[in-house]
Amino acid sequence: MNPVSEVRDFFTAALVKPVPRDHSETPEQLVQRRWVSAVTLAIASFLMAWTLRISPGDPAIYAATLALGTTWVVGALMSGRLYLGAANPRRSDRVSRAIIQSLLIGLLLVALFLAAAVVVAAFPTLRDPLLGLMIHARMGILPLIVGLLFLNAVAAELFFRGGLYAATGGQHAVLITTFVFALSTVSTGMPTLVVGAAVLGAVVGLQRRVTGGVLAPIVTHVTWLTGMVLLLPSALTIWG
Repeated sequence: MNPVSEVRDFFTAALVKPVPRDHSETPEQLVQRRWVSAVTLAIASFLMAWTLRISPGDPAIYAATLALGTTWVVGALMSGRLYLGAANPRRSDRVSRAIIQSLLIGLLLVALFLAAAVVVAAFPTLRDPLLGLMIHARMGILPLIVGLLFLNAVAAELFFRGGLYAATGGQHAVLITTFVFALSTVSTGMPTLVVGAAVLGAVVGLQRRVTGGVLAPIVTHVTWLTGMVLLLPSALTIWG
């Protein structure tokens, strides 16, 4: 067994080679997806702006975060049919849901982001805004905040890699959804968060292209988020 070949085959199966499927849609269905996606993005942009204006410790943060997640879910479901997707079989012809692949991709992203955080920690102008973003969690009900974060991770994937991805109806769906996903974080005023969203969005976008569904992106996003919630504060304060 050649380790290099195994690694190459893994990334090819997880991020490069699309699984055969037929998800064709009529022009009317595409129009519906695009209108619903546009309205959803408009409402979500307003909710994100509201959330960013909420002071740390204000209970309104719970309602705002829940409203944002609900908006993503409703927009995804109203846009049209969503698919779970399937993995490329590597050891047999049996169809699987790419859960193990996605967990591994998520863990690799955690390692990459933590390494980047150690570098960012050396620059207060980049580090301090990210630490400030965690104030809500420290001053709020931690289990509730974490639960809402996970809800929003799942909801965001249902919309961006579900409804919005299908709404593009073209070969540039990964690029478009990654751009819009990153753009949705610009209002935070944190370049590091925008870059992070672009990297995460590109990876889960490739997973969506390969698997044809939202399950793999959801598993990867939730795995990545778990690592960030548990380990990012320590990585950002590693230099004291």
